[in-house]
Amino acid sequence: MNAHDDLERTFAALPPARGRAFAQSWWGRAWLAALEDGALDAGQVRTGRGMARAGAVGAVSVRPGRITAVVRDRDRTAHRADVLLGELSDAEWGRFLDLAAERAGHVAALLDREMPPHLVEDAATAGVDLLPGLGELEAECDCGAWDHCGHTAALCYQVARLLDQDPFLLLLLRGRAEQTVLDALQARVTVAPAEAEPPRPDGVDAAEAYAAGDVLPPLPAVPGFPPEPGVPPSLDTDAAPPPGVDPAALEILAARTAATARLLLSEALRGDDGHLDSAAPLTVAQDAVRLASHAGGEPENGGVTERLATGSGRSRDQLAAAVRAWRYGGAAALSVLEEEWTVEGDVLARARAALESAWEDGERPVLRARGNRWTAVGAAGQLRLGRDGRWWPYRKEGGRWMPAGIAAQDPATALTATRPDGE
Repeated sequence: MNAHDDLERTFAALPPARGRAFAQSWWGRAWLAALEDGALDAGQVRTGRGMARAGAVGAVSVRPGRITAVVRDRDRTAHRADVLLGELSDAEWGRFLDLAAERAGHVAALLDREMPPHLVEDAATAGVDLLPGLGELEAECDCGAWDHCGHTAALCYQVARLLDQDPFLLLLLRGRAEQTVLDALQARVTVAPAEAEPPRPDGVDAAEAYAAGDVLPPLPAVPGFPPEPGVPPSLDTDAAPPPGVDPAALEILAARTAATARLLLSEALRGDDGHLDSAAPLTVAQDAVRLASHAGGEPENGGVTERLATGSGRSRDQLAAAVRAWRYGGAAALSVLEEEWTVEGDVLARARAALESAWEDGERPVLRARGNRWTAVGAAGQLRLGRDGRWWPYRKEGGRWMPAGIAAQDPATALTATRPDGE
């Protein structure tokens, strides 16, 4: 439909999704990850995926905080399924729009029906979560289930296909129609600074304060949340550095410290105390990859990347692959890149069941297994099973297997990410 300024949009039923993954965009896969990681019954999720593949989901209605559709069982019994997602507050919308308007590329990407990952990351750092997190997709269905059932899971899979086509649906779910968002961005981009008198210095004039005696003004308000991390002072000077001090490495560490401090402040303001401290401590080799992922390219970083590669026991090419894995999923993704382990027992049984249910009969690709790695025969794609049960996509590039995307609970979704054209 064309009325993008409406607060409700309805989409006709989509054809069956046989032989293809539901989500091809990174934000569509993140949407499904919120469902698959948050649902209490993985069997219901698999049932819903099969129902969506078979075309059991009717027309989908999307409005702030809620998506709705009629989903039919195999016996054609109709059930109304609803999935709820919290709306953003006015203050959160203001922070998001300010961030989106800061870069022309963000606005251009949204107009091209793309969701810039840096915009989502910056918004999350500022306390604005666009994509749903674990447990945020709440289910309501007239079948009586109290958590996600097959009907609500099928609706989520169908919405992932719609999100691939139009990420503005995610913004509508969070509370704002497309035209409203675009108008607000246009107002922020085109506003010109008004000519006015030079601003007066903050504070109170000393003579006025002395004349007022003991009548003092109130304390200033607490500073607001900084829109960006602070910029450390430049160490590029004519003076020679002291022995043992590397200015380029020190600048990288200072910049990362500022970014981490801002993230800690954001989590403290949101009440997420201790979130970062709960993660397992990194090894020296893992921390080298983390630092390299923020160090930038040569020669701007003064050879820091080269030293990180040497210190972590990796070659330059190995470090580049590790950095790519880290950017997709941190320490968990790095472990999948560098560790090959034997899948056996219950873990192997669950992996085989997931592979069996991911495709319809006759559509399943031929996969050759070795350890926790399943390679698609006749294609440059590979699935790697993490120890947490998630599947990571890999693609062959220059004769080497390289990380190709974020993890997914559904092997078919992960395998789709290995294809350069996303098909």
